Amino acid sequence: MSAHNHQVQQQTSAFKIGVILNSIFIVLEAGYGFASGSLALVADAGHNLSDVLGLLISWLAIWLGTKSASAKYTYGYKSSSILAALFNAVFLLVAIGAISVEAIQRLSNPGPVAEWDVIIVAAVGIVINGFTAFLFMKGQKHDLNIKGAFLHMAADAGVSVGVVLAGFVILKTGWYWLDPVISLIIAVIILIGTWGLLRDAMNFSLEAVPSNIDRTEIYDFLMAQPSINSVHDLHIWGMSTTETAMTVHLCRNTLADNNEFLEAMNKELSDRFPLTHITIQIELGKVDYETTDDSI
Repeated sequence: MSAHNHQVQQQTSAFKIGVILNSIFIVLEAGYGFASGSLALVADAGHNLSDVLGLLISWLAIWLGTKSASAKYTYGYKSSSILAALFNAVFLLVAIGAISVEAIQRLSNPGPVAEWDVIIVAAVGIVINGFTAFLFMKGQKHDLNIKGAFLHMAADAGVSVGVVLAGFVILKTGWYWLDPVISLIIAVIILIGTWGLLRDAMNFSLEAVPSNIDRTEIYDFLMAQPSINSVHDLHIWGMSTTETAMTVHLCRNTLADNNEFLEAMNKELSDRFPLTHITIQIELGKVDYETTDDSI
């Protein structure tokens, strides 16, 4: 089994466990939230529902990414992971709005809550969300789609900690207004975590140069090759949340050793930079940038 297939299997198992655990917890949390009158629990259950949907979408994107290319989809379905990350970010923003509106309405008329129910259920949430986040901790460093799943779970674990603390404070003080306040804090925490995800997903969707690649460094590396006179039409974009493509035109002073040169360039570029699909076009001579609008 290849390393890539093994990684996909691990991610699939993580999503399966995460979806099952969080689906069970949603039923538990929502039930206790309505029974105890805690908006914080109900709000967190609603957000957990969005997390499960987000996990399912990310899981679907990983599955689609394993499908072979076709005559119509020549790159396969790899870019579905970008769509999944973008959807997760937008879905989280919708959840933030719903939680905020309900919390503001509740803040004007706070009601009593069953403090111990809130504390116990939220404590269970810490364990479930924390464990699920741990499943995605390694993969989120290199895959925006997995990062979206990780941020969902890590934020929920942190939010559950806040709900537990609020439950103890309400138990001691009777400050029932603290419940909707915690809901607003939940919304702010989710917004902070979502903003970076939305920005990166938008950049991928617009085929911007991925943040882990320095385009200038690649350009300087190419220009430093002895036989290269100029570089133009250098384009770098994410084919998916894990694979990066690059195309470039290189103007050389000789075409005598093109095959060897191309082989060496492909190897050096893929070794030095996180590029997975490299296309190089060789031209003889030099492009005059003062008379062309081509991007370097």
